[in-house]
Amino acid sequence: MSTAKTIILVIVCALISTMAAHAEPLTGTAKKISDQNAIAVGYRETSIPMSYLGADLKPIGYAIEICSEIIDYLRVKLQRPKLEIRYVPVTSATRVPLVANGTIDLECGSTTNNEDRQKQVAFSETYFLTAARFAHKNTVPLDRLEDLRDATVVSTAGTTNIKELHRLNKDAGLNLTILTASDHAEAFLNLDSGRAKAFFMDDIVLAGLIANAKDPSAFEISKAAYSHPEPLAVVFRRDDQQFKWLVDEATRALYPTEKMLAIYHRWFESALPPRGTNLQIPLSEPLRRAFKNPTSSAKPDAYE
Repeated sequence: MSTAKTIILVIVCALISTMAAHAEPLTGTAKKISDQNAIAVGYRETSIPMSYLGADLKPIGYAIEICSEIIDYLRVKLQRPKLEIRYVPVTSATRVPLVANGTIDLECGSTTNNEDRQKQVAFSETYFLTAARFAHKNTVPLDRLEDLRDATVVSTAGTTNIKELHRLNKDAGLNLTILTASDHAEAFLNLDSGRAKAFFMDDIVLAGLIANAKDPSAFEISKAAYSHPEPLAVVFRRDDQQFKWLVDEATRALYPTEKMLAIYHRWFESALPPRGTNLQIPLSEPLRRAFKNPTSSAKPDAYE
C-alpha cells in the first residue's frame, strides 16, 4: 500500500472513531427498546377508527398505522431491523399508568394531549383533532346538553370527557345521572340498550361506534361541541428527550407528505375493515395545517 493511501486510511479511521466517540449513547426508552430488540405498544380494542381489533383479532387503525411508521423509523435509527412489536391492550383508565410505569413504550389509541396529562406522560406531534359531543338515539330531538336535563348520560372512565361532563353538569345545574363505563364499547351498549339517554365522548369515537352499530341510522351526534379542538397523539414516557426527539423526527418526516394524506383517507374516507363502513370525515383545515407544521402543543388555540 502506498504512503498516500496509508495516510488516507488512517485519517478515515480517525474520523470514524471520532464520530463514534461523539455519537449520543442510547438512554431511557430508546436503550430499553434496543437492548430488548422489542417495543411494547398499547392499543385500544374498540376505538374505531383509531385503534381497534380487526377480523383476525389483531390491532388495526389510524393510530396503529402511524405508530407502525414510527416503529419502522426506530428500526433504522436504532439499527434493529427485526425489532419485535409486543401489543398490549389498554383502556382509558390504564393507558397513562402503563406508559408511566414502563409497561408499554408507545400508546397508540385515541388519547387527548392536555396539560394535566403532560405532568404524567409525553406526547408526539398531533395526528388528529377532535371535540367533545354527545350521541343519542334519533327518536327524540336533542340539540344541546340542556335538553338532557334530569336524564342519564354515560361516559368512559379515565377520559377528559367524563371530567368535563361532571363540570358541565354542576355548572349548568342539569341534575344528570352520570354513568361511568369501563370502556367505549360498554358505554355505547348503555346508550343502545336505553339505559343511558346520551353518550358523551370525543366525536370521532362516537362516529366510529355508530358506524359499526347494528343500525347506524338510529343514532345522531350533537352539532354543538363542548370543548375546543382537542389534539390526539401517541403517548410515551415523559422526561425522555432522546426518545421524544426520535418520535418527533419520525412524525415530521411523515405528516407533511402525500403518504400521510393517504393514511388519513384510508381510515376516514374509505370503507373500514371489517364491516366496510365509511365515516366520511374529510380532512379539516386545522388538521391540514397541523400536518404541514407539526406540533405537540396541548393548547387549543395552537390549532384554531
